[in-house]
Amino acid sequence: MNKYKALIGLEMHCQISNTNSKVFSSAKNGFSEDANIYVQALDMGFPGTLPVVNKEVVKKALMMSMMLNCTQPEYLYFERKNYYYPDLPKGFQITQDTKPAPIGVGGEVEYLYNGEFKKAQIDNIHLEEDTALQSHLPDCTLLDYNRAGIPLLELVTKPSFHSSDEAVAFLETIRSMYQYAGISEADPKKGQIRCDVNVSIMDENLDEDNPNNWGTKVEIKGVNSFGTVKAVIDCEIARQIELKENGKYDAMEQQTRRYDEETNSTKFMRSKQDAIDYRYFVEPNIPRIRIDKSWLEEIKNEIPRLKNERMKTYIEEYGIKPIDADTLTKEKAISDYFEEVVSNGIKPIDAANWMNTIILGAINKLSVSIDEFFIKPLTLADLIKMIYSEKISKNQAKNALYEAVDTNKNPIDIINSLGIEQMQNDDELIKIINDILDANPTQLNDYLTKGLTNLINYFLGQVMKVTKGKANPAKAMVLLKQEIEARK
Repeated sequence: MNKYKALIGLEMHCQISNTNSKVFSSAKNGFSEDANIYVQALDMGFPGTLPVVNKEVVKKALMMSMMLNCTQPEYLYFERKNYYYPDLPKGFQITQDTKPAPIGVGGEVEYLYNGEFKKAQIDNIHLEEDTALQSHLPDCTLLDYNRAGIPLLELVTKPSFHSSDEAVAFLETIRSMYQYAGISEADPKKGQIRCDVNVSIMDENLDEDNPNNWGTKVEIKGVNSFGTVKAVIDCEIARQIELKENGKYDAMEQQTRRYDEETNSTKFMRSKQDAIDYRYFVEPNIPRIRIDKSWLEEIKNEIPRLKNERMKTYIEEYGIKPIDADTLTKEKAISDYFEEVVSNGIKPIDAANWMNTIILGAINKLSVSIDEFFIKPLTLADLIKMIYSEKISKNQAKNALYEAVDTNKNPIDIINSLGIEQMQNDDELIKIINDILDANPTQLNDYLTKGLTNLINYFLGQVMKVTKGKANPAKAMVLLKQEIEARK
């Protein structure tokens, strides 16, 4: 079998969720299980209604354009994309085509993949209104116009990816940008993220910078989760390789397909030769709007520290492993929690270890967000400081945390109520050690005369047993060696 490489491009749709109203109407911009409650006449396409541009939506769209390192336009234009479908009562969608310039053109984004930062090239990002939500039942289709008119950003990449894992790593980075900047919750469960995937293959030894070497592009529409994006790409690559091996690839037409979860395969929808002519033209009810440079500067200054910036700090300055830094920055709230622990006097490596080994596992177990978690950053910092001051051991701290999660109690209160702080009195610990040595003359003699130095662990175990775990193991080991040496 010949070897091939894939070329993958993505079109990621994300709703701008963090505004009070929709992009062109004053209806509430929100998610609800109750259908058709956030609707106004404009969203339904009633005659005589006129769109009004939501300035906050434009601001957030421009911020995302900047974060993608795109070029922003001098003037804001909107266009009509003309087609009829039940989820689009006006018979057209207000959107932006590539001419005149959309909200962002060009650009590139770094994303972490396999411990290394890679770059993805951006073609454009444009702002449009979402359509109504269709729910297909056996005998009818239900329409929910809550979604109609919600501001939607469509990000189009160039074919920058070669595997499904690269594509998903990029998508996770983009989702974090939306969340960190407060542009969107970017929650797939609420339908706020959807993707179209473009896949082609080519011989591995050909130059991918030459478009003439690219294979036939296939588009898979309407993928609604990152896990499904991975499955779609993998199965489509396998399908195209099979066609290539059977000599049928070159005859394949450019086409649009859909993903069938039951068979884990893509199904033909239509040929690109039959693609709809959307007859774009400038939206006559929205004049072009000049984007003031001083406003752009204000927006730029409001961009927060994003995932990649934080991750590089964690890796390069804190010495945290890339995989752990990636985990800590996947959500802004988790990264904020971690940074607050560090700001309270905890070494970054220690904070990362406690976060990744216990805290994140606890919130998954409780099915809560880090913001809802009852153990706050200051409490975790105080607990770790008790280890620093040798009041408790790491195991005691872990056990207190585990019990706290199970009982919904403060771990510091658990330590205080059980009296499990470590022994601080060296004289008391030395007396216990000498009592143990006196009670075990055979083992002591074997250690001193036969060189069975591993017996030190036996003595340490006895110390921990007698002190009921309150002795600091490291300190007890030093004192044990000291007292045994004195008996030679």
